[in-house]
Amino acid sequence: MPRHTTALLLCLASLLLPAPASAQGDTQMDPRSMGGGDCAQNPLNCRDTPNPLPPTDTVWLEQMTWMDVRDALAAGKRSVLIPTGGIEPNGPWVALGKHNVILQANCEAIARRLGNALCAPVIKHVPEGDIDPPTGHMRTPGTISLRDDTFRALLTDTAESLIAGGFTEVLFIGDSGGNQSGQQAAAEALAGKYAGRAHVFHVPAYYDYDAVIAHMAGKGLVEGSQEGLHDDAFTTLNMYVVDPGSVRYEARRAAGRASINGVDLSDAARNAELGRQIVAFRAVFTVEAIKTLRAAAAR
Repeated sequence: MPRHTTALLLCLASLLLPAPASAQGDTQMDPRSMGGGDCAQNPLNCRDTPNPLPPTDTVWLEQMTWMDVRDALAAGKRSVLIPTGGIEPNGPWVALGKHNVILQANCEAIARRLGNALCAPVIKHVPEGDIDPPTGHMRTPGTISLRDDTFRALLTDTAESLIAGGFTEVLFIGDSGGNQSGQQAAAEALAGKYAGRAHVFHVPAYYDYDAVIAHMAGKGLVEGSQEGLHDDAFTTLNMYVVDPGSVRYEARRAAGRASINGVDLSDAARNAELGRQIVAFRAVFTVEAIKTLRAAAAR
């Protein structure tokens, strides 16, 4: 048989073969399908199949199964926090992911205090300065920056994905100053687009470090002279609660460097207690601000 005839027959045969499920489109799947598979093939892919496992205690979406999220929504957890951090230099002792580490503790504390909320994965890449030529934190190796329009698009797509999944309140909390304007712009645009379906808020109070400093001063934690580093005792202790290694605690203590701005960090138990107090205060302060935003939107 001529080569071109063989090729033609193979082509025709491929057209007659059934396409894989992923290529057939959702119209070929059982309309009750969820979870990444076809309900017709396995009942564990069906919208209304009971979760075969007990409820999980996490508030982090990325640690949940789709059934966990479905059941949380049904139980009234329809608020979702979108935390934004950053990858930037923070002096010689503190990991580049400082803001992301802090949010691991703080987003969870806020969500649990709200009671009806979950945490989306931390958005770790944010605006840190111009990339070429480099400005701001981009002058330091290891920094990762997003353009402002990229950041806003990322916030928008993340929020709209969650609204499409059934969440009716989206809360942006940013642990870095450069995140605030992008969050505000995205929240305002989304609030208008989804009016009547979902509330979208930027929560600037989360980043009110003056309130944290004032509160902790009442607890006896007061910084002395500034060392001129992009670091401070409050953020260091907030990180310590999550991971002492992220502030190089053991290495600093061994080198006699376990202090910042006049605050002694050599006592591990004291660090943990002060860190927990910071997390707790930021959760209370942020939740009260969220309640104020909700009340204003309801008027």
